[in-house]
Amino acid sequence: MIKPAKALLAAFALLGFALQGHSDPIPVKVVIVTTFENDYNNPNGTGESNGEASRWIERLHMSKVYPFPAGFRPLHMNSDGVLEIMTGMATARAAASTMALGLDPRFDLSKAYWILAGTAGVDPLRASQGSAAWAEWIVDGDLTNYIDPREIPKGWPDGRIPWDKTSPFDEPGANIGQFYHLDPGLVHWAYALTKNVVIPDTDGMRKFRANFVGFPEGQKPPFVLIGDTLTSATYWQGTLATEWARRWVKLYTHGAGTFVTSACEETGFMQSMTFLAKTGRVDPKRVLVLRAASDYCVPKPGVTSAESLQYGSTNAYMAENEAFESLYAVGSIVVKEWVSGWDHYGVTSPGMP
Repeated sequence: MIKPAKALLAAFALLGFALQGHSDPIPVKVVIVTTFENDYNNPNGTGESNGEASRWIERLHMSKVYPFPAGFRPLHMNSDGVLEIMTGMATARAAASTMALGLDPRFDLSKAYWILAGTAGVDPLRASQGSAAWAEWIVDGDLTNYIDPREIPKGWPDGRIPWDKTSPFDEPGANIGQFYHLDPGLVHWAYALTKNVVIPDTDGMRKFRANFVGFPEGQKPPFVLIGDTLTSATYWQGTLATEWARRWVKLYTHGAGTFVTSACEETGFMQSMTFLAKTGRVDPKRVLVLRAASDYCVPKPGVTSAESLQYGSTNAYMAENEAFESLYAVGSIVVKEWVSGWDHYGVTSPGMP
């Protein structure tokens, strides 16, 4: 009974903040959304180990730590108004942690910009390991009708069917969270600001990407691009799965989007942002998603899809630390621009015409 008691006390502490004379919540300029750290399964983890959050916390001097019992990990903040949240991996935890922060009475998030900065798989048809992609479209890979591939009718590309339809060739119906369109003006502003950032390259990435003959974009040194994300709570890998991802993103964006990165959190995060926007607590037009490629979602030539899961072997190279560096190198440019130009950006989003 000890843990529930502690959680209850923490909840009362937050309520006390709202009731004991703290009428002015802390204004937040930027929220950096991360998803995991290397000691992920440690319930006492802080977010300060080597993971998606650690570089932001250290390099932006986020020395103020706030307990966050309703979320996954403690919150970190600096004196410039930049707040970091670690949501936990996959859509459910991302949604729950984001909602908890959005409703937290300690913070004023009404003018805050949000940047979800995380690692991802990447389609070598579009980019290489270490590359950083700003997403304009977020497409859900879980909300589907599904038929086991061993039973699909002849002529079908795969067993994935739009949620309320009966064949993979049907146009999607009502949007119940299957896709989100981020503000294109803001996305293109962020890309223009960062497109010439030199992302650190490494011998490991150079050696591994050389295997991807026939994928010229996948053989390039890491670069910045605009590319869309398919989100799924199920981690997937493989040639046929990537063909489905390409088809799925095109289907739900009516041809406007292009699959580049695979990830696990965006649709849960965006669903919470959509609900919170109805209360006026957040502005979903101030949201960016940046994914840096830690691995390819297609196996290198000569390796099966199952073998490509053997990270650390000759079959697959996981450029995790390189992706962490890429996220900070690219994303920090945008964060620092928001903060330094807050007198303007606090009033007018750079995405506005």
